[in-house]
Amino acid sequence: MPNLPDDAVPVTRTDAEQGNPEAQFALGFFLAAASVPQNYERALQWYQKAADQNHRLAQFNLGQMFAQGQGVTRNDSMALMWFQRAADGGDAGAQYNMGDRYSRSGMRGFETDSSESRIESYKWFTLAAGQEYRDALSQSDAVTMRMTREEVTEGNRRVQAFVSA
Repeated sequence: MPNLPDDAVPVTRTDAEQGNPEAQFALGFFLAAASVPQNYERALQWYQKAADQNHRLAQFNLGQMFAQGQGVTRNDSMALMWFQRAADGGDAGAQYNMGDRYSRSGMRGFETDSSESRIESYKWFTLAAGQEYRDALSQSDAVTMRMTREEVTEGNRRVQAFVSA
């Protein structure tokens, strides 16, 4: 593996090669964040292996890499797919990201689309806030101020359905 000294995280490398998703994530993180120089292409490969095994942080980081074009051509639909998977799995950062995406899309759409976007934005921000994710509570409050009573009721129903599932 290029750019990774033989004595750097040897257990992690061995575990990663044997299919351990935590080790694959750690190796991907090392290559993307700590390695000098950074090796986004290799990080993407390790994140992909961990994400395919439902590692939520790896899924979130893949979403970030596709959104920012790190080690891969920028691809918003792939970014959204990985953020959605991580959010559905309970990752607070991905839930916040989904809330932000719905919030921004709701400001551009038709009224019916905007209503749905506000409800989904509220749901995701509320779920992230429940995990004390930074700024999620204030974002949830901001979305609530733009919602009708019926939209808030529906948003709360969706939050409860998500938590109950």
